Amino acid sequence: MNATPALPATMKAALLLGHGGYDKLSYRDDVPVPRPAPGWVLIKVGAAGINNTDINTRLGWYAPANRGATSETGGAETGEIAAGGGWSGGIAFPRIQGADVCGRIVALGAGVQPGRLGERVLVQPCLRSLAKGGIAPWLGSEYDGGFAEYVAAPAADSYRIESGLSDAELASFPCAYGTAENLLTSLSVGPGERVLITGASGGVGSAAVQLTRRRGAEAIAVAGADKAEALRRLGAGRVLERGASLVEGLGRDSMDAVVDVVGGPQWGQLLEVLKPGGRYAVSGAIAGPIVELDLRQLYLKDLSLFGCTAQREGVFRNLIGYIERGEIKPLLARTCPLAEIVAAQQEFLSKRHVGKLVLTVA
Repeated sequence: MNATPALPATMKAALLLGHGGYDKLSYRDDVPVPRPAPGWVLIKVGAAGINNTDINTRLGWYAPANRGATSETGGAETGEIAAGGGWSGGIAFPRIQGADVCGRIVALGAGVQPGRLGERVLVQPCLRSLAKGGIAPWLGSEYDGGFAEYVAAPAADSYRIESGLSDAELASFPCAYGTAENLLTSLSVGPGERVLITGASGGVGSAAVQLTRRRGAEAIAVAGADKAEALRRLGAGRVLERGASLVEGLGRDSMDAVVDVVGGPQWGQLLEVLKPGGRYAVSGAIAGPIVELDLRQLYLKDLSLFGCTAQREGVFRNLIGYIERGEIKPLLARTCPLAEIVAAQQEFLSKRHVGKLVLTVA
């Protein structure tokens, strides 16, 4: 390391010990503080957002054996799931989760410019600098993340941010807004288009509403009736109640593009409401990953389907610019201390909030 101020030997952190229930989360105060490798930086975490992937990984939901919706009963603790319950397969335990990180650089690995010490940063959770063969690891999944006082991250994925927003507000952006911008970039959404957004009250969905409007397109949201007014304030031109018929509410061949994080039994209707030549992009399946596809819908309408996990080049850099110019705003539902991670995850799963739940660390 070419710059290492005095650092404590241990830190507070929330460890994920394995796949299963809340008993697999352990809040500790004796976790070793990481040291940055060459080309990496050490960040003092101010705040870290909660995402669906934190729950999914804890439950082992990504394992092929799990075919149900994201829920507390969805992650059966079997040997098969335990062997492949992370989204890239097996995951090493214990793991510190937390893909959303806002904080300040407090130490530098060899080769990092000295001027970066003290920078306030947001970490690109999809660690593009470590991508191999088109697959990029994620912070909080393949590498320890932000549910701790300190986190090590590649310098190339740690972006300086100049903003008057709080750490908690900034921590609401990286994963949800980065994912939403990646979906819209993949779809090439442009001015005047009509975009249907499922799961619109969640982190990715509410971000997609704002980012769709930023592109000059019309955002049509699907969410619970009690979330409708909040989504209209964010810019949704229309809100359809979750569970209602999309075909009856919108009409066939009426949407230019669909942003989906839900999947589940209504999935086929998403293709029905797309226009010929329409585009569909997905980055989640909270209502269930197994769907029925009528191939005639796909090829007779010349539809394009995109799966989106690894973020495209430039997506996160663009997001930093949107934040600094005030073109998008954080939607912070509530903050909780890191020590209350179990209660925070329980609240997250209740789905009563709009926007992001964020853990404060500093």
